Amino acid sequence: MKKIGKLHILTDTVLQSRFSHMEITRLAIAGGADTIQYREKSGSTREMIEIARNMKRLCLEAGVTFIVNDRLDVAIAAEADGVHLGQDDFPIPMARQILGEGRIIGGSAATLDEARKCLSEGADYVGFGPVYPTSSKDDAGPVSGIDILKQVIEIIPLPIIAIGGVGAENIPDVMRAGARGIAVISAVCCQDDPDEATRSLCQALNKGTL
Repeated sequence: MKKIGKLHILTDTVLQSRFSHMEITRLAIAGGADTIQYREKSGSTREMIEIARNMKRLCLEAGVTFIVNDRLDVAIAAEADGVHLGQDDFPIPMARQILGEGRIIGGSAATLDEARKCLSEGADYVGFGPVYPTSSKDDAGPVSGIDILKQVIEIIPLPIIAIGGVGAENIPDVMRAGARGIAVISAVCCQDDPDEATRSLCQALNKGTL
């Protein structure tokens, strides 16, 4: 059975340069993250593969799901558990043909129609947002809000992972809407103590699902 986690931590070294992808991975795992997503938009493919393989090793040792953002080739080379694809990235149906049924494929959606597309193309989960205002993604679309998130959750029979401006203070609203979990970037990567930041998110998630 595919393991779609509740707390997806996206690693980043553009918004901050204090922590490497590996350091964020270690700290987030220590804090209780159940999914790590390698997010790198530039650099050499060889370097990406090396970093991803090392991240995969850490995740495997901890029993944490490892997903690569956007780069199907890196996901394959690193033997990642899956890949997360945006609307303009590698087509989900073709990725499924290459990865097979055993690997996780997540899709990004900012509207109900895009979520429907993810479903029809065979995604295993949908990362939906931005739910709240965010500065972590330059290409983030208009804020959807909690009501649209709830509508998507009610209509789309896939795990919905809320992303965009999600933090400990609004996790209860997100979980009450029926989300499977959350995905964050700056809420962990850009904090002075990513371990403690992850723990705070875990605590809020656990309270929200009681």
